[in-house]
Amino acid sequence: MLLGKVVKKTLVLLLLSLLMLNITPEETIAERLTSNRDMMVKRIAQECRDEVVTQITELIIQKQLTSNQLFDTFYIPIPDTNPQKYNTQYDSLTDIYLLHILDKHLARDKNLIFVVAVDRNGYLPTHNSKYSRFLTGDGDQDTKTNRTKRIFNDRTGLAAARNTKEYLLQKYNRDTGESLADLSVPIFINQRHWGAIRIGYFRED
Repeated sequence: MLLGKVVKKTLVLLLLSLLMLNITPEETIAERLTSNRDMMVKRIAQECRDEVVTQITELIIQKQLTSNQLFDTFYIPIPDTNPQKYNTQYDSLTDIYLLHILDKHLARDKNLIFVVAVDRNGYLPTHNSKYSRFLTGDGDQDTKTNRTKRIFNDRTGLAAARNTKEYLLQKYNRDTGESLADLSVPIFINQRHWGAIRIGYFRED
């Protein structure tokens, strides 16, 4: 009984301390920007985000896309895919209009592994060209070369997708075996949080 009271009091003090520091327990996983490379990647992410927002906003203005379609989270399973892939009401548009933006920023530095836009649930409608190759039926090969239209809702992926602060830098153990840094910046469309730009990169040479 006494032990239970001590544990409860310790948890209360811990939560109060976190509130006083204006952080949440989830945010304690965040890394700090400590190098010129970190700062460069943050800048690339912000510039990519701005271009993506401009392009999506233009599609909405031109009535090629509606806000309801963009924020729809009804994911339509693509048959015979493992890991499971999904279509949405807008992924055919992002394949056309966002792919060149994402690829352009990926090519800016050799240490960048991916540059993608994901929604708040971690759904990735359009991956870089190098990860959007034809499915071969070989699970190991396809996991490496066809990563588009998947939902990356692991802890790192969801934290990146749902963060609304200026940026979030995390460690990311990718399912292909690499250990990367993952820097994300939030995407807002007409003041609504849609998701994030995520950049995976090698932090150290």
